[in-house]
Amino acid sequence: MTDTVDEVDLPYDEDASQQKKIEALQERLEVLEDQNEEMRDKLLDANAENNKYQQKLERLTHENKKLKQSPLFVATVQEVTDDGVIIKQHGNNQEALTEVTDEMRDGLEPDDRVAVNNSLSVVKQLDDETDVRARVMQVDQSPDVSFTDIGGIEDQIEEVRETVEMPLNNPGMFDDVGIDPPSGVLLHGPPGTGKTMLAKAVANETDATFIKMAGSELVHKFIGEGAKLVRDLFELARQEEPAVVFIDEIDAIAAKRTDSKTSGDAEVQRTMMQLLSEMDGFDDRGEIRIIAATNRFDMLDRAILRPGRFDRLIEVPNPDVEGRKQIFQIHTRGMNVADDVEFAALAEDIEDASGADVKAICTEAGMFAIRDDRTEVTMADFRNAWEKIQQDDEEDEDVSRTFA
Repeated sequence: MTDTVDEVDLPYDEDASQQKKIEALQERLEVLEDQNEEMRDKLLDANAENNKYQQKLERLTHENKKLKQSPLFVATVQEVTDDGVIIKQHGNNQEALTEVTDEMRDGLEPDDRVAVNNSLSVVKQLDDETDVRARVMQVDQSPDVSFTDIGGIEDQIEEVRETVEMPLNNPGMFDDVGIDPPSGVLLHGPPGTGKTMLAKAVANETDATFIKMAGSELVHKFIGEGAKLVRDLFELARQEEPAVVFIDEIDAIAAKRTDSKTSGDAEVQRTMMQLLSEMDGFDDRGEIRIIAATNRFDMLDRAILRPGRFDRLIEVPNPDVEGRKQIFQIHTRGMNVADDVEFAALAEDIEDASGADVKAICTEAGMFAIRDDRTEVTMADFRNAWEKIQQDDEEDEDVSRTFA
């Protein structure tokens, strides 16, 4: 801190020379300049601090204003009449007739989404949510899986290519014969047999838009939400056709209908009805092919299995001995395998193993080699891997029985 002006002694006695007075005044001026510079720095700091608190005040004021506002609810326009607009609020399925301005009425159509307040008055029109909810299921980058990466199910691969790939790549063949191409294929069989890999290979081999979803993603809590998502997905497929729609775990929404009166079961059935309508309803579906997969074929409703919805029902079983050998060869392409490894013998040893089991054996065998600080995978590693996988499966079964 510099000296204050009061601390500077000024020679005001009559005997002081003029030169000393000038030096004192100069010293006083320097002190004042230092004080001025110091005060200017403090002022800049205070202004910066003030700006920071001013921004915080504006933000808190804005948040406070938002918290004081009444919440808005999402509703769907059912009908536009001369008396107003009939809307249905999402969640509680409540319908109401509300008045709107002439300008807003001209821009509203049935099925438009709007925001309403507590009195169910239309506040504003909302954008269409189709792209937001459905486009996240569109595959933008093709999976790194081809039909050559799938072994043991050559007949099933051929049927899938005839049903899905051929109509998209060469539709003229069906026109020449005079038949409509198959519209959909249902893949069913035990877990781990390659059903999802077949769908990935289709996405990789065709130029069509590929849309993937799981059946569980179509099950929603609120009435009508699952059915609307199904409509959105097929609307997206029509916009992007030719397209392939893949529904994994379709048994989640297409199980046999029962007399259950619970709201959850009723909502699942409404979603299935919408899916049935989109697959083979009054309107032409266009160049859209459907692939579905399930591990529980026995649970599916008969309505979804009829021709016109799924023209091909393809069972994908566990591979036979030759199939297991092919799968071993596929998954060991990049592995450093010892000369003593015999895939034919391994395929004989792992009876009833699925394709996923074979892949797990290859991975676990490589881990045995890494643990022993080896770069080569031996026949013993593969056998030990199979024993470990069997032991893990038995432990999982014991845990399941314990909690059953």
